[in-house]
Amino acid sequence: MSQTASREVIVESLAHPVPEQVPPASVAGRRWQKDDLVSVYEPIAVELGLVEQILRTELHRDTPWVDRLLEHNWIGGGKRIRPVFLLLAGAACGKLGPAHHQLAAAVEMIHAATLVHDDVIDKAETRRHLPTFNATWDNRTSVLLGDFLFTHAFYVASLASDPHALKVLAQSSNKVCEGEIRQNAWQGNFGLVELDYLAMIADKTGELCGCSCRIGAMLSGADPATSEQFARFGLNLGIAFQIIDDVLDVVGQQAEVGKTLGTDLLNQKPTLPIIHCLKNSTNVDRERLLDLLQSKAATVDDVMPLLTHTDSITYSRALAQDHAGRAVQFAESLCPSPYSTALQHLARFVLARMH
Repeated sequence: MSQTASREVIVESLAHPVPEQVPPASVAGRRWQKDDLVSVYEPIAVELGLVEQILRTELHRDTPWVDRLLEHNWIGGGKRIRPVFLLLAGAACGKLGPAHHQLAAAVEMIHAATLVHDDVIDKAETRRHLPTFNATWDNRTSVLLGDFLFTHAFYVASLASDPHALKVLAQSSNKVCEGEIRQNAWQGNFGLVELDYLAMIADKTGELCGCSCRIGAMLSGADPATSEQFARFGLNLGIAFQIIDDVLDVVGQQAEVGKTLGTDLLNQKPTLPIIHCLKNSTNVDRERLLDLLQSKAATVDDVMPLLTHTDSITYSRALAQDHAGRAVQFAESLCPSPYSTALQHLARFVLARMH
């Protein structure tokens, strides 16, 4: 995903009015349930099983201490959304093969590495309902583990013997890190505007989703224009996913979300609800919110009345819906197949996280 294409996706969403109400995500007239994610996996169940075999093999080491870390709690779990992106895009464009499986495993390892490092930065204590690595061991061990996952992912990707796919993965991984660096540099910068925030999350979260779709399509023989369309599909969903994640950090339930909440406030991250609230508050409320945020002790209970007054949660959810809606439209435009249907369901699953 080029910088220009990423910017275009963001600008397109801002050029359209955000709806006041967010209708529930539905499939065939019924409310979409998270358990229905099984319908996304079903068409690629065999291939996803092969990816799991690669992960089990590559996340096992002969060194007991390293192996113990790799086996620890949540690193072997997760929904495998990015490998699913890659496999479904590839299947929608042609046949899947060993190269798809290797790249899908590599993408998942890169994603896991970012989560390990994120938890260190955010001082998070839980992930997927289980203790984080930094909470169980220490920051130094966690950083080294993240480094191992990053570097080993490129070895796994290299086994596909596709230099172009490896180049795309390397470029996208670089953009993910750049997005994380920008977010870290903007800590406490509550003058950040919405466009800059969206560009940052497009790199931090959307890029790896878009890259997965691009590589999947590309490995199946799709032409550059088609591969770009699939990349934009993934980018839109990644942006939507991150906006919803930022919303859930202030309105979610930890027992349901499965990770430490409220960390964005404690770490002074200018997320979309905060950016929108600051922009649309009265001078008095804006100063009050800034005082809370800059105190480094702001809680959800402190800021929720202000976010509610400016409808900032509703606005953020609606913008996420707009990005996910664009992804749904693309998936619906594809030739009918179990894979295009699964891509539609995947987009609706992202929307189902909204409440």
